[in-house]
Amino acid sequence: MRATFVAFFFAAVSASALAGAGQSPAGDVGARLQRLEDREAIRALFIEYGRTLDSRDFTAFAQLFAKDGEFVGGAGATAKGRDAVGALLGRLLQTNYPDSRGKNFHLFFGEKIEVNGNEATAVSKGGFVMASSANKPEMLLLATYHDQFVREDGRWKFKRREVQGDIPVPRAPSQ
Repeated sequence: MRATFVAFFFAAVSASALAGAGQSPAGDVGARLQRLEDREAIRALFIEYGRTLDSRDFTAFAQLFAKDGEFVGGAGATAKGRDAVGALLGRLLQTNYPDSRGKNFHLFFGEKIEVNGNEATAVSKGGFVMASSANKPEMLLLATYHDQFVREDGRWKFKRREVQGDIPVPRAPSQ
């Protein structure tokens, strides 16, 4: 009888402490699981970003952004709204890398993702690799991405993606 009372007492104290902290064992695990699932969905969004750009599917690419999503790139390359973002990236790739289709790959790594309910932020690195004329991989650029995400219609979307070019390194004008 005494062992039952002691077990009951510790269970009651533990439950009370968790309730006092605004957490329950199941709720805490559920919230942690949701954050992990959200982070994984955002990682999948990064992969789709690269896949749609590499295949030049700018219609699918545009759907990765929220309705009022924004893309901010270098040299004044900015757009707001899904269609405008898709059109901008189409023009940029056609202008800067016209012969790259089927020979290029976007890579993403080093992401730090913070989820807060239906919004999230991330900082990550990315690279753009293309086959050279000698059929060898050539790193064309490296960038840092600063992202804001929003859950829209149950799916994570880019709310704002800001691309900061790291390599090639901006050079001072020759004197």
